[in-house]
Amino acid sequence: MARAISGLAYPDRFYAAAAYAGFDGSPNPSNQDIASRFSNDAALILYALYQQATVGPCNAPKPSLWNLVELGKWRSWQQLGNMVPTEAMRLFVKILEEEEPGWFSRASNSGLEPVTDVQINHNSNVEPIIENGNSFAETMTITSENGGLMEPQDKDIVSEGLGSVVVYDQWISPPITGQRPKGRYEHAAAVIEDKMYIHGGNHNGRYLSDLHVLDLRRCTWSKVEDKIGSKSVEPPSTVNITPCAGHSLIPWENKLLSIAGHTKDPSETIQVKTFDLQTGTWSMLKTYGKAPVARGGQSVTLTGTTLVIFGGQDAKQTLLNDLHILDLETLTWDEIDAAGVPPSPRSGHAAAVHAERYLLIFGGGSHATCFNDLHVLDLQTMEWSRPAQQGEIPVPRAGHAGVTVGENWFIVGGGDNKSGASETVVLNMSTLAWSVVTSVEGRVPLASEGLSLVVGSLNGEDILISFGGYNGRYNSEVNVLKPSHKSTLQPKIMEGPFPDSVSTMHYATNPTRDLESEFEVGQEGKVREIAMDNFEPMRMQKSKGERTSEHILAMLKAEMEELESSLHNEQVLYVQLKHELADTDARNTDMYKELQTVRGQLASEQSRCFKLEVDVAELRQKVQTMETLQRELELLRRQKTASEEAALNSKQRQGSGGGVWGWLAGSSPQNADEAESLI
Repeated sequence: MARAISGLAYPDRFYAAAAYAGFDGSPNPSNQDIASRFSNDAALILYALYQQATVGPCNAPKPSLWNLVELGKWRSWQQLGNMVPTEAMRLFVKILEEEEPGWFSRASNSGLEPVTDVQINHNSNVEPIIENGNSFAETMTITSENGGLMEPQDKDIVSEGLGSVVVYDQWISPPITGQRPKGRYEHAAAVIEDKMYIHGGNHNGRYLSDLHVLDLRRCTWSKVEDKIGSKSVEPPSTVNITPCAGHSLIPWENKLLSIAGHTKDPSETIQVKTFDLQTGTWSMLKTYGKAPVARGGQSVTLTGTTLVIFGGQDAKQTLLNDLHILDLETLTWDEIDAAGVPPSPRSGHAAAVHAERYLLIFGGGSHATCFNDLHVLDLQTMEWSRPAQQGEIPVPRAGHAGVTVGENWFIVGGGDNKSGASETVVLNMSTLAWSVVTSVEGRVPLASEGLSLVVGSLNGEDILISFGGYNGRYNSEVNVLKPSHKSTLQPKIMEGPFPDSVSTMHYATNPTRDLESEFEVGQEGKVREIAMDNFEPMRMQKSKGERTSEHILAMLKAEMEELESSLHNEQVLYVQLKHELADTDARNTDMYKELQTVRGQLASEQSRCFKLEVDVAELRQKVQTMETLQRELELLRRQKTASEEAALNSKQRQGSGGGVWGWLAGSSPQNADEAESLI
């Protein structure tokens, strides 16, 4: 039996739903105790959406922290931000229908339009429709009890494009018309407004340069005739853009930025190309500073007005792990030398930014190894860290794709050169906890390498869109997944202790986990799970209040035990550090004493050397004196010799003068000896 609703138009449908739920002050006795009809989470969500639709954004003062009920209600309303009332109305009705699918029928007793039960005609022969390479059941014809014909929307697909998908957390391949692109992988994709753009890629070893667009509302493919434009006022030239693969496509100011990528004739540095969506022209973007070396398989992440580029593989197949930033306002490159231990060189990884501060790098591969490690770069301190991961950590992979929805990071596809990854996983970037959203079976495009993944927003809801990939064949299918509230919820804080990595990365609040931050709702209407499971209206029974108090006390006790454990660990670490410091001081004292001893020995040696220098100087002086005396002695000897020779000569002259001539002169010899000598 199927149920079709000949529903009221908005806002009448919303007011009917609000009256049924009891949020408009209705005296209906069945609506007195809302908490008895709805789960705690649903009650808070419905309250917040009703206030947003009827009053507007929350401007009420913040309740006391001890009033948990009012605090939870205020928090849920405040987190809706500036959501428009019409969207709040639509979400209110949708959540009510999920909680109580037959609410409209039961509300008809109060004067609302009734619901008609209809019988599906199972005897009709339904032929499948073949589109986008997949088989789909045709929309069924439903016959009502009064004989009228209705053509309801299919359970999975309805008439208005991808935004009509109503199945949550399951990949489906919707029927798409138009000329779809050829199969490819290592292409790039981006979403601007309600259109998804596909550029380049690799098909059978050939690089591609085509640009295709998928209208997400009409589910229609079309090809964009692109060309390179000049910056002058002259008409742009019609030369096709260089084919490439392994590049990145970033939406920026109604333009598409194509960064890096492998080409047949690679340049020396990374090139940035821009496609103007208004003029339909490609042009080269002139940048300044030292551009990084050309590469492919890198990650390019937009945060604010800057692009953060990490890793990849250059034209020589050298794996990289360098970090660069391109300022889109000044078009200036800046190479970053971050502190800490960076991820090992890799390509084919995924990157995301959380809270406009933390860059997360997951997975990727080298020439022989695939990774499933998680690295975080603090963009304020420029420091790498590798926090611990929680939950079901994905298997190693490369060539996967990822997108963020709020604080949740969805990872799809990839492989390890042996098989493709079949699980679609999600990482809560605040708690670093992994969980599996869904799995696929067989060799399907979602278990491929080099696929693309983008997130679009239609009818106020996010939707994941996957295209292409390679898993033994080149795929060109489009698959979509609408994440449910559960897959985008923050894990309950009370279910377990916070991981150590949270405090390391400064992601979470203080370890005391302020009770007020237990419920959050995104501005797009994405409702996050609350940690306060004890919501009850003010008219809750006494027994429920006691159970709530016991639950809070148990929670506080668990937190206190955790804090005491952390304090004990810190004290142990402090004692260890204190002992190490004492040992270091003792070693320093011994080394100082040894240094003083060496200094004393050195001073003694210096004194001894000085004395030796004095002795050497005195000896040199004595030697010089002895040399002088020796010269004087030699001079005296010469003088003595000269005197002796002179005396001898004089004596000889005297002897020769008193001989024969003296005798002839009448002088007689003085003695006989002289006479004899004369003879």
